[in-house]
This record gives sequence, C-alpha cells and structure tokens, in this order.
Amino acid sequence: MQDLERLADLIRQRNAIEVEITKITGRPALLGPIGEYVAARVFRIELPTSANEKGVDGRFQEGALGGATVNIKWYAKREGVLDLVTTEPLPDYYLVLTGPEGAAMSSRGQTRPWRLTAVYLFNARDLAAAQRARGVAVGISSSVPQHFWEAAEIYPRLQSSLIALSEEQKRLLALFA
Repeated sequence: MQDLERLADLIRQRNAIEVEITKITGRPALLGPIGEYVAARVFRIELPTSANEKGVDGRFQEGALGGATVNIKWYAKREGVLDLVTTEPLPDYYLVLTGPEGAAMSSRGQTRPWRLTAVYLFNARDLAAAQRARGVAVGISSSVPQHFWEAAEIYPRLQSSLIALSEEQKRLLALFA
C-alpha cells in the first residue's frame, strides 16, 4: 500500500503544479495547450480567445509569415507521425515542437518527458499534397517520411527557408530542452 500512498502524494503535487501552469497560460496544463502558449510567445503568434476553431490555432503576427494561419503541435517524442487537419480550410502551416526522436513502441515502463529538442515548420498544403501523392491517408497519426521532417526543421538546425530564428528565439526554445 505504500506505493499507492506515494502515488497519491505525487498526484497531489502534480495537481498543484498544473494549477500554477494554468495561471501562466490561461489554458489546461496539457502538452497541446502549453505548446500553443510557448509557440505563441516565441514565434509571435496570436491565439484566438476561444480554443475551439477547427484546424487553426492562431496567426503569425510579423515577419515573412505575418497573417498566415498555423496549427501548432507539441509531441513529447518525434515518432515520424503528425496529426494533419482534414477539414477545409487547411491552416497555412504546421508548427511542430518535438522532444527527442524515437520509434513508436509500447509505452509500458516508458516516460515521455515534456522536452523541446526540435521545431519543424511545414507548409500545410504542400504536405497534404505530398501525402496524397504517396497514397497515404491525411488525418490523425499520418506517417511523414524522414526527409520531410529534415526539410522542415527550423530548430536547432535551420533547414527550411520559410523562417529564420533570432538568437532570442533560439534561447527561449532552449529553455524547454
């Protein structure tokens, strides 16, 4: 029973931390909403006041992407899959924050720490067209080939020509590594 008591204590601690996170973000302390909050601050994205607009999490506010819509994801691991929007209109971009690369496998005995080790920016229409051309379904857990991920990387290595990060943006992202 000691393990159950310890588990209950840890859950109480986690709940207290989640309250503090929600005070900062104004949204539930879940990986997705926290990823949206982090991305909004780092990439100057305006998030809507309501978090229930289908497929679009916000709009870039400045730079070459100013005004473009974006769907933001944060995955604890980069397993080569991406949840793609299936309803029109598609967002202009997918901004994907990920933890370390890893193969999809059983979660038994595994942890999924909330780490940010890489960021990818995909053109949503180009990615959807490439997926369809490959005969791959567009939707939840769509398998995206390695070379697409490599071409879309904007942090820590800049591989994409869509956006260049400032030193301050790189510093802020590194806080979550």
